[in-house]
Amino acid sequence: MTATPDAPFGRMLTAMVTPFTQDGELDYAGAARLAEYLVDDMRNDGLVISGTTGESPTTSDAEKDRLLRTVVEAVGDRAVVVAGVGTNDTAHSRELAEQAERVGANGLLVVTPYYNKPPQSGLAAHFASVADATGLPVMLYDIPGRTGTPIALDTLVKVAEHPRIVAVKDAKADFGAASWAMARTGLVFYSGDDMVNLPWLSIGAAGFVSVCGHVVGDRLHDMIDAYLTGQVGVTRELHQALLPVYTGLFRSQGVIMTKAALTLLGLPGGPVRPPLPNATPAEIEQLKEDLAAGGVKLR
Repeated sequence: MTATPDAPFGRMLTAMVTPFTQDGELDYAGAARLAEYLVDDMRNDGLVISGTTGESPTTSDAEKDRLLRTVVEAVGDRAVVVAGVGTNDTAHSRELAEQAERVGANGLLVVTPYYNKPPQSGLAAHFASVADATGLPVMLYDIPGRTGTPIALDTLVKVAEHPRIVAVKDAKADFGAASWAMARTGLVFYSGDDMVNLPWLSIGAAGFVSVCGHVVGDRLHDMIDAYLTGQVGVTRELHQALLPVYTGLFRSQGVIMTKAALTLLGLPGGPVRPPLPNATPAEIEQLKEDLAAGGVKLR
């Protein structure tokens, strides 16, 4: 699948973890290897770099720059590369957006500003300012569980007037509001919560920005293909078969369990950076059971 007007970033994307070495340095060779695996083996149309799952709060701007360059060089010829540039500082977000454009990103992911909790007028101005900073298409990221502030329907309608704000990664699962947003704007929605990937398809989402795509991206790709070709029963079967994987990777923070899963698969991931803790031995044993129940073959 490639980028199209109804799926401007492709349909199956993974929010990629940022691999670290055991001494806490960024593992650029591992990042290239992981990106290639996700595109070539897990059939991802695109990758989101330096999102929350990429531990963006604890990576420096210089690390983000080199990481993005590494991924663009590894898979930019055959996958959409989206750079996470959202912060709770509009000026900083603009700088990261400009940096991403220089590096060769195909698009930007801009999360709702967190902690300072701006009102809706502030959100609209922030999103428009970041979108004005470059010529790249923008996907907004609506995840009030992390940011404390949802993007209201009227705000989505307003910002959709910007020619470069084209999509939303939704992790709040307000399907009614999302349906109205789709009906009233040209915004394309992507599921940002793996457990409800199937419901999102049913109301018109273009695809997924997934965490579970690290280990089952190929089957999530199959789910999208089946739904788009009218094989709703097959889609439901895939959804149910993947439930243990969804559950297992989110028993703790997604990046914690995903890095543990990648280690079990012999893939680059490494530790997480504080304040996140690594998965405990007990959590890893439970994860093995969850992944096995979901059909993931461990080494």
